[in-house]
Amino acid sequence: MNVEDALHARRSVRAFLPRVPDGALVRRLLHAASRAASGGNMQPWRVTALTGEPLQRILSAVATAAPQENALSYPPSLWEPYRSRRFENGEELYRTLGIGRDDKPARLEQLGRNGQFFGAPVGIFVCVDERMGQPQWADLGIYLQSLMLLAVEQGLATCAQGFWRRFGDTVAAQLNMPAGYSVAFGIALGWEDVEAPINALRATRADPEEWLELQGF
Repeated sequence: MNVEDALHARRSVRAFLPRVPDGALVRRLLHAASRAASGGNMQPWRVTALTGEPLQRILSAVATAAPQENALSYPPSLWEPYRSRRFENGEELYRTLGIGRDDKPARLEQLGRNGQFFGAPVGIFVCVDERMGQPQWADLGIYLQSLMLLAVEQGLATCAQGFWRRFGDTVAAQLNMPAGYSVAFGIALGWEDVEAPINALRATRADPEEWLELQGF
C-alpha cells in the first residue's frame, strides 16, 4: 500500500470489533507518527494510549462529568459552504442508522457514543501545552494524519474526535497530565466492524474547483 492508497482508504470508523491490537504495534504506530513535520522541531504533542481497565476508568469518569461550555469543535454560526457540508455529513451518518431527523433521543444516544470511543478497544488522547499557538496546533494535525495513515497500512481503523475537548479537564485529571496541558483531540483505534451499518458511510469531498487554484503552471 502506498501513501495515496492509504489516504483514500482512511475514513472515520464509528463501530469497532473488541479485539485489542498488540501493545507493541500501538507503540510503534504512535512513535512512527512522531516523524510528522513540526515547526522548529518543537514536537508539541503529548500522547497517551489506553485499553482495558485504564480506558474504562476514563470512560466512566466522562460519563458522569458535565461538558465544558467553552470547548467547541466548530465555530459558532457556521457560514457557507461549511454549514451545508457539515449538515449533509450529519444527515448521511444518521441515515445509515435509520435515525430520522426528528428522532432526537436516538440522535443524542448516537452522539453519546463519542464518549465511548465508539466501542474501540484503544483510546488515544493527544494533549498540548496550553501556551502553544496555532502553528503548534497545525503540528498536532500533521501528527494525527500521520498516525491515521500508518494505522491504515496495518489494517487498523481510526476515528479522530474533537469531542473530547468537551471533557478535557476530566480527561487531563484522569491522565495525571502536568499542569497547563489540555486535551487537543482523541482517537479511536481498532479493527473496523465491517458489518455495522454506520461504517457504510462514505463522506464526500468538495470539487477542487471550489477551493483549488494553480498559478504559473
